[in-house]
Amino acid sequence: MQEAQLNLTQDWDKTFPKSDRVDHSKVTFHNRYGITLAADLYRPANAAKDARMAAIAVCGPFGAVKEQCSGLYAQTMAERGFLTLAFDPSYCGESGGEPRYMASPDINTEDFMAAVDYLSCREDVDAEKIGIIGICGWGGLALNAAALDPRIKATVASTMYDMSRVNAKGYFDADDSVEKRMESRRALAAQRTSDYQSGSYKRAGGVVDPLPEDAPFFVKDYYDYYKTPRGYHPRSLNSNDGWNIIGCMSFLNQPILCYASEIESAVMVMHGDKAHSFYMGKDAFEQLTGDNKYFEVVHGAVHTDLYDGGSNNAIPWDHMQSFFERYLG
Repeated sequence: MQEAQLNLTQDWDKTFPKSDRVDHSKVTFHNRYGITLAADLYRPANAAKDARMAAIAVCGPFGAVKEQCSGLYAQTMAERGFLTLAFDPSYCGESGGEPRYMASPDINTEDFMAAVDYLSCREDVDAEKIGIIGICGWGGLALNAAALDPRIKATVASTMYDMSRVNAKGYFDADDSVEKRMESRRALAAQRTSDYQSGSYKRAGGVVDPLPEDAPFFVKDYYDYYKTPRGYHPRSLNSNDGWNIIGCMSFLNQPILCYASEIESAVMVMHGDKAHSFYMGKDAFEQLTGDNKYFEVVHGAVHTDLYDGGSNNAIPWDHMQSFFERYLG
């Protein structure tokens, strides 16, 4: 398939420092819808040239880019011996897809499987040893991909969101009613008409800025990452103008964890117990079956602590390494 020519920056423009223990390069691959995706490939610098390695594809959070925490996860796991791929999802970051800033439970699940396609065909990857990491909203999508694609041998869902649940029921399931869902549908339908008439898509806005004094804690938590030097990136939707208002509409009617109980491969759900999203990780884990499923509770960690470690180096790197070594070894 012919891939689109993407305009990829060759500068190191990440929110984390470059490691001298890893070789980094920019690559592209395509999904089955013909969308060309942009990615950062990280390879252990000491790996033999003819080595066939275990590989991990990484994406998330929802509305972030590969220059933020997915790249940090990928680089760190490459330091620990894996070939890794941090990619921008369709319609976002440096990846292709028009119109921009749209999301889809189908296409975004497909993005993970397309990354597996790409890794499976690399000469330096053992196609029987491929895993994925999904962060925040991509944690739920990672579970959906694992349920659909048996090539995925191990999955980590970190500080995960179930994007279908939060769109259909609101935060903490506070809007879980037919009336509230119909209210959302009517508003989104009206926005579609307005967008079509204007010929452009209205953006929802990213993390609120300036931050109101009475903002809920989880909004303050997001602000502390996306709107400060800690995690700000000019291509990040959450750091700037956000998704199109109608961009996530289909999640409202399309649950993504219906078949989580049928995942046969290994899964680690990793969540901070002080995260506002903890209930989503806990409930998702309870759907899983089998003796190769693990719930890694990071005590004292809030949601964004598992983006970059926060102030307490909260990401349990050693546990993740052990998990992937066991199931991709």
